[in-house]
Amino acid sequence: MSRIITERLVVSLLVILGSLILVFCILYVLPGDPVLSMIDPSSMTPEAIANLRHQLGLNEPFYVQFGHYFVSILHGDFGKSLLNSEPVLPKISKHLPATLALTFASTLISTIIGVGLGVLSAIHRNRWIDVLARIVGLFGISMPTFWSGILLILIFSVSLGWFPAMGSKGFITLVLPSLALGFVGAGFIVRMVRNSMLEVINEHFIVTLRAKGLPERLVMYRHALRNALIPAVTIIGIHIGDLMAGTVVIETVFSRQGIGRILADAIMSKDLPVVQGVVFFSAIIYVFVNLLVDISYVFIDPRVRRTQ
Repeated sequence: MSRIITERLVVSLLVILGSLILVFCILYVLPGDPVLSMIDPSSMTPEAIANLRHQLGLNEPFYVQFGHYFVSILHGDFGKSLLNSEPVLPKISKHLPATLALTFASTLISTIIGVGLGVLSAIHRNRWIDVLARIVGLFGISMPTFWSGILLILIFSVSLGWFPAMGSKGFITLVLPSLALGFVGAGFIVRMVRNSMLEVINEHFIVTLRAKGLPERLVMYRHALRNALIPAVTIIGIHIGDLMAGTVVIETVFSRQGIGRILADAIMSKDLPVVQGVVFFSAIIYVFVNLLVDISYVFIDPRVRRTQ
């Protein structure tokens, strides 16, 4: 068990380092001058602009810039925003809880709807609930998050007035954006759980359990569902990464103050330290979630522990 966790931790650290290098390379080769996005070029002389670029270290070679950035990160310094000189780390820490709450609520909705409908769809194959689950899955996969978000605002905010359309304060502002993101994830999970359950139901050990007279409820929910959960857990872990990316759109639609929103603003204004910081923390969360998914395999299916 400890060896499995150690191996996953080492791989996770390498993935985080690789994502850090990749993001820095992408932002380094992107066209545009960050200095010109900080100032009004008409208000400064070319010499003053050159001095500012030198002070920020933008004239240094790539490896020197990356070395300074990497050493700064090891000391907990992610730099300052090019727009207002606000330190990046406190800025991210201030907005991260709103994004994590949105991601957690969306994952919870996706899992409850996806696993529930997927199991019922497989058990009651070719009945009305199976048709309903497949329609939900199809709509969830097909609908873009910005479209579902706007649709929810029109129905529940503009027409019914039940929930606020904007803001990030209080539980009530979390409902609509969570549903917009969670419904998309539920579409993928429904299809995955349904297919996994149908495969497991036809396995020999399920037939044997039925032949021994075990109640159908125990066969389905204790034995078949447990064996079908591994692919479902995998898709849930992957989907959490998609949710982190989806918050960029949803937080913009609902005007929520999360890291997705500040990432969108930073990209528009070419605020490179903020972009690097947000992407780095998003990568850490994504890797951490997948590490938990890998470890959960050991507890869900003992055969994984034995093969390790």
